[in-house]
Amino acid sequence: MILPRHDLGELYPFQSHYLQLENQVRMHYLDEGEGPVVVLLHGNPTWSFYYRELIKSLSGQYRVIVPDHVGCGFSDKPQRYAYTLSRHIANLDRLLTTLDVKDITLGVHDWGGAIGFGWAVDHPALVRKFVVFNTAAFSGPCPFSIRVCRWPVLGEIIVRGFNGFALPATRMALAHPSRISAAVKRGYLLPYDNYANRIAVHQFVKDIPLTKGAASYDTIKHTEDLLSIFCDYPMLICWGAQDFCFNDWYLQQWQVRFPKAKTHYFEEAGHYVVEEAIEEIRPLVMRFLEEGA
Repeated sequence: MILPRHDLGELYPFQSHYLQLENQVRMHYLDEGEGPVVVLLHGNPTWSFYYRELIKSLSGQYRVIVPDHVGCGFSDKPQRYAYTLSRHIANLDRLLTTLDVKDITLGVHDWGGAIGFGWAVDHPALVRKFVVFNTAAFSGPCPFSIRVCRWPVLGEIIVRGFNGFALPATRMALAHPSRISAAVKRGYLLPYDNYANRIAVHQFVKDIPLTKGAASYDTIKHTEDLLSIFCDYPMLICWGAQDFCFNDWYLQQWQVRFPKAKTHYFEEAGHYVVEEAIEEIRPLVMRFLEEGA
């Protein structure tokens, strides 16, 4: 097992925790602060680092739990592993069951939406509110630039050999990539520093359920079919307008399904909306958590 070196300093000043899963695989997670529970789920190719500033802000009043999906961040990166949506959901369930939490505010981004809502539809009594950041919990279009990374042989060479997914994301996932510091860019890339450590980055791309025959199609269909059970749950949507992947089509799908949701649209933010619009998002999330507390 090759694990990255933790040298992020004050960018990521959190205590690491690990949960032992099956086959000696360890899942890394953060558990900061005390109070009502907030669970934040990242996507691909990010990790818990994506939420660092939100964690710092919320942990003074809330218990903030942020896992790294297996293969991501500081979690183990097994080379022989079923990196499927159902497995990630099961891992999340194991973590939240172990931590014995309830009345959860669930925040999701990118693949975190499919994983988080995939868990939530089977545990609706444990969830209180949702915060949605450029994500989906239903099927939708996939851009050509991502489809290329799914191609046999070539996709693996691009994603794992040349770091052609995580590295370009530090530009393509931002509306203004020049605004992030070199240290922050290094933080995003730190866990994915070699071919072996990029296993999950590639597997997430391959697992996108685009057709009925896909391994995770039934899982996302199950989630999509049950989303309506949350139609009256409080929901905050914070959406980056300049997202090449989760574009306005996805936002409209959320709004149709959840017409009561409070939506904030950030014209100057891309896919990494929490990274680019944190100053605006921070007070919105704080206010949303306080409502009905």
